[in-house]
Parts: sequence; C-alpha cells; structure tokens
Amino acid sequence: MNERSRPEDAQATARRYGRIGGLRAHALNPPEVMLAGARRGFRERFQRLVDPEGVLAPEERERRAARAMRAHMLTLSEKSAKARRREVKAEETPPAAA
Repeated sequence: MNERSRPEDAQATARRYGRIGGLRAHALNPPEVMLAGARRGFRERFQRLVDPEGVLAPEERERRAARAMRAHMLTLSEKSAKARRREVKAEETPPAAA
C-alpha cells in the first residue's frame, strides 16, 4: 500500500512518528553528526561547479569551491537586502487615492 492509498489518519500518524523520530535524533546527536551529509553535499555541489571534469588538484578545487560558495552567499545576501529595501519602500508609500 503506497502513501497515497493510506487513509488520512494513517498518514497523519506516520507523519507524527516521523517527526518524533527526527526530533529524538536531533536531541541525542550533535549538529555536526546530523548535518554532516547535508554540509558535504552542499560543499560538493560547489566543487562540481568549479571542476566538473574533476581534473583540478584537490586543494585547488577546494579553494575555488570556497570562493564560489562565498560568491553564492553574497548574491543571496544582496537579493535579501534588495527585498527588504523594497518592503520598506512599499510601507512608506501612501496608498493611492480612489
């Protein structure tokens, strides 16, 4: 029986047990253990970006990946700041008269 064919109460129960298990795992393990795979995958994404063929020396690949990650984070930061500025500007603009 797949997830779509289960009754709704069984799906809700499965979600609750999954949530309980996740919370328990995070309570019993340090963040380094719980997030190691995600961090490794995130880092490898940038390594593949800067060296898709895998021809660079590991040190050079890591150096370039670190810079690509910094550029990515700065881009996200700039987009966030721009959105906040837009939000403040919208709050300051009086509504149009009808």
